[in-house]
Amino acid sequence: MTTVMSGSTGAPIQTGVAGSASASAGDASESARESVGAPFPAAVERLTLTDFRCYENVRMETGGRSVVLTGPNGAGKTNVLEAVSLLTPGRGLRRSSLSEVARQDAVRRTSGAPSPRAWAVAAKVATPTGVADIGTGLAGPGAEKRTVRIDGDNARNQAALSEYLDAQWLTPQMDRLFIDGRPARRRFLDRLVYGYDPAHSGRISAYEHAMRERARLLRDGAPDTAWLTALEDTMATKGVAVAAARGELVDRLGRFCCASHGPFPGAELTIDGDVERWLGAGPALEAEDNLRGALAASRAQDSAVGGAQVGPHRSDLHVRHLDKDQPAELCSTGEQKALLIAIVLADARMAAAERGRVPVLLLDEVAAHLDQQRREALFQELSAIGAQVWLTGTDRGLFEPLAGEALFFSVAAGAVTPELETV
Repeated sequence: MTTVMSGSTGAPIQTGVAGSASASAGDASESARESVGAPFPAAVERLTLTDFRCYENVRMETGGRSVVLTGPNGAGKTNVLEAVSLLTPGRGLRRSSLSEVARQDAVRRTSGAPSPRAWAVAAKVATPTGVADIGTGLAGPGAEKRTVRIDGDNARNQAALSEYLDAQWLTPQMDRLFIDGRPARRRFLDRLVYGYDPAHSGRISAYEHAMRERARLLRDGAPDTAWLTALEDTMATKGVAVAAARGELVDRLGRFCCASHGPFPGAELTIDGDVERWLGAGPALEAEDNLRGALAASRAQDSAVGGAQVGPHRSDLHVRHLDKDQPAELCSTGEQKALLIAIVLADARMAAAERGRVPVLLLDEVAAHLDQQRREALFQELSAIGAQVWLTGTDRGLFEPLAGEALFFSVAAGAVTPELETV
C-alpha cells in the first residue's frame, strides 16, 4: 500500500437561439447565469484514490492550491487527472468504461473469470457554501454501474456531483480536435454545456436511446408505426432541446472568445446543422415539427443505411482564428493549440462572470507543446483567472514560474510524492 501525504497546505451558421430554445434548456441556462457574488474557485483540497488505475491507495493534500505532477511517461500522471475528472458527471477525460479504470493487478475471481476490484475516488472539495466530501466508484466487482456519495450519503445519480465541482480539461488527444471528425467536437462542446446545464447530459442520453431504438425497428423491418412515431417524437423534442442548449452556449461563449489575450487569439465559434438552421429561422416548436417530419420522411433511407440522416448528432462545431481570419483546421499545429487553450480559458472566465464559480482546470502535458512565450502567458492567465489548476509534464523545469504558487508532486511507480518547497 502506498499512502502519500503532502506536507503543505453545410455553411456554418452562428446561432443565437435565446428566446427560441425549448423551455427546459432556457430555464436551466437562466438559472445557471444567476450570479452568486464574487468568483469562487472550486478546488480539490484532498484527493484519495483506491485501486484506481496504477494506484492501490494514494492520498494527496493540496489545501486548495494548484498542483504540478511531474514524472516519466507512463508513471501515472494522467491517471490522477482522470480521477479528478470523474468527480464530475460523465465518463471522465479518457471516456473509459468503469471497469477499465480499476487497478489491473487488483482482481478477484468470480466463477473462474477475473473481475476487477471496486475502485473509488474521493475528495474534500471547497464550494461556495462550504467544504464537502464527495466520492464515486465502481458499484462492485464486475459491475458497470457508478455510485456517488455526498457527505457520506448515496446520491441518486452522478448529476449531483455538478453541484459541488466543475472541471474542464485539455489532453494531448484533443490537439487534433479541429481536424478530427465531428463527434469529437460535439463531445467537446457538450462538455462545456454540462458546466452550466447538467440536464443536458440526460437530454442527449434520451435522444441517443430513442435513435438507437428507432434504428433497430427500421432494421428489423415492418416496424410498429405507433412505436416508431413515438420514438421520433422523443428525438424531435430532445434533439431540439440539445441543439438549443448548444447554440446558446456557443452564442454566450463567443462573447468571451472574441478578444485576444496575449498570444492566445480571439476565436469565433459557430455551429451548423439542420436543427440549428431551423432554430435560427423560427420558434422551437416549429423546429421540432421540422425534425419530426424529416425523420418520418427518411425512414426508408435510414432503414437501408442505418442511423438517422438528420438530427443534432450530425451537427458540427466550427472555430475561426480571428487574428488571422482563418478556419482553425487550416491553422498550424501551434495555432490550433493556442485556439483550444483560448476557448478553455474563455469558458473559465465566463463561468466566473455568470456563475461566480471558477472550474478546476486539468491540463495534461500542455506546457510541453507551447513555446516559452505562450507557456509564460498561460501561467499568467491561469493566475489571473484564479482557478485551481492540475498540470502534468515530464520536465519539471517548464513549471518553475509556478514555484511558490503551486504544489509540486513527483509521480513514479504507483506513488505520488510531494516535493519540499523552497523559500
